[in-house]
Amino acid sequence: MLKVGITGGIGSGKSTVSRIFELLGIPVYYADTAAKEIMQTDEALKKAVKEHFGADIYGPDGKLDRAALGKIVFNDKDKLELLNSIVHPATIRHSDEWANRQTSPYVIKEAALLFESGSFQYLDKIIGVSAPQTMRIARVMKRDHVTREEVLARINKQIDDNIKMRLCDYVIHNDEQQMVIPQVLALHQQLISIYG
Repeated sequence: MLKVGITGGIGSGKSTVSRIFELLGIPVYYADTAAKEIMQTDEALKKAVKEHFGADIYGPDGKLDRAALGKIVFNDKDKLELLNSIVHPATIRHSDEWANRQTSPYVIKEAALLFESGSFQYLDKIIGVSAPQTMRIARVMKRDHVTREEVLARINKQIDDNIKMRLCDYVIHNDEQQMVIPQVLALHQQLISIYG
């Protein structure tokens, strides 16, 4: 089965594009959502997180204190890399197990950090979702109720969008100049005809 990734910078519209593929009957694995779940359910992963970030990072109820962990990792590049080195391999394993259970001509893995995490190596094709930075900033400010500076700080932790798009096999432009649905439909037909 063909494994296709969808990536793009924060606020580019990855989730919107992914939902369109879902409407076409293509299963989508949302890596960020899955990672949050795995951090609550994977005992080996929880143990590693506790070892490196303190046993109290999980509360008495066994739930991860996301706010406390966020304060640690988003102010320390080395700690963020350490956390990613623990979480990304578990998420990659989980997504492979999920993909192997699917029966469609292809599956999609949606993740902001496909290249940064190394998980692109386990995918056959990559779709990039591109939008102008000013548009991305406005979308995230509205969606997450954060300041422009906070959005820029997140953007600066990701690979430059121009570089990311050049690494992709296909690019969907979500710039309000070109309609997204026809781009997705055309790409869906191409993937089905080549690999279906």
